[in-house]
Amino acid sequence: MQINSLARLSKAALAVGWLFSLDVMASEDLRQLGLSVFGIMPYAMPGSEKDTPEQVALGKALYFETALSGNGSQSCNSCHDLDKSGSGTEPLSVSVGALGKQGSRNSLTTWNAGFQFVQFWDGRAKTLHEQARSPILNPIEMALSSEEEAVRRLKEKGYQPKFDLAFPRDENPLVFNNITQALAAFQRTLVTQDRFDEWLMGDDTALSAQEKRGMKRFITVGCHACHNGPLMGGQLFMKMGLVNPYPNEIDKGRASVTGNSADNFIFKVPTMRNVGQTSPYFHDGAVFSLEQAVRDTAWHQLGVKLNEQDVDDMTAFLQSLDNKKKIEFSNHE
Repeated sequence: MQINSLARLSKAALAVGWLFSLDVMASEDLRQLGLSVFGIMPYAMPGSEKDTPEQVALGKALYFETALSGNGSQSCNSCHDLDKSGSGTEPLSVSVGALGKQGSRNSLTTWNAGFQFVQFWDGRAKTLHEQARSPILNPIEMALSSEEEAVRRLKEKGYQPKFDLAFPRDENPLVFNNITQALAAFQRTLVTQDRFDEWLMGDDTALSAQEKRGMKRFITVGCHACHNGPLMGGQLFMKMGLVNPYPNEIDKGRASVTGNSADNFIFKVPTMRNVGQTSPYFHDGAVFSLEQAVRDTAWHQLGVKLNEQDVDDMTAFLQSLDNKKKIEFSNHE
């Protein structure tokens, strides 16, 4: 199924003549290509229109709340850092949980997560609300013993008034379901802003000549077959090692969720937005260099060996997707 999807997308590109005319494209034609293949990031996530300021403020406080971990040592921000690097992830191949246990996959960024069609590398959660539950209660991650323990700890820390404000229609607002609802509301505010969108919206100075050249090469190589749309990913599953096998054959990916061997090595395609700030790369965090990630992806997914000019240009393009948005932190300090 993944191979057929790849073929259909490539044929669609050929049908409109993109791959034959990129070298002679005028600036405005190149912009229109970018708009057609990628498009501008939406300003708001689906569902955010229902979130209240009080729910967002509560979710923000909970995102940084260490009481939601078994020994009080970690918060969501520990592995999805928003106030130091600001990347929404951490510079480790795999995360280490509150009790010192090492995970098995690289920590995905929380930026733009709510736009994606599923959560986690294997897609085992469909929504931010569903996703927020798992790390808190996972014994390898935040390792809290139960939902009841989470509620008790937040009551002891004086969160009741904040829940009363955030969920005024609820008879008993401080419940675990509202903890995860508030976390999801905050995460729906994490929408990146970058120079590539500024260029797409008409600012000719926002991208360098090399970055524009890198965007063209990104398309002609075929990377856009999976990394398309405003997120440049995050909208489908794909086999890791589609053409040439990926070295890590231990993690079976989505097959660990479905129990179907046909899903071996199938993972969610990651978004390219802010990719320059979210090293290391791939589900196992095996590669720390964006340049090497570009080389490896082209080889494993497309069977293409890139020359150094291509790598430099495509890396420059991807770095134009670096997030410029900053988060204010006065509410949790």
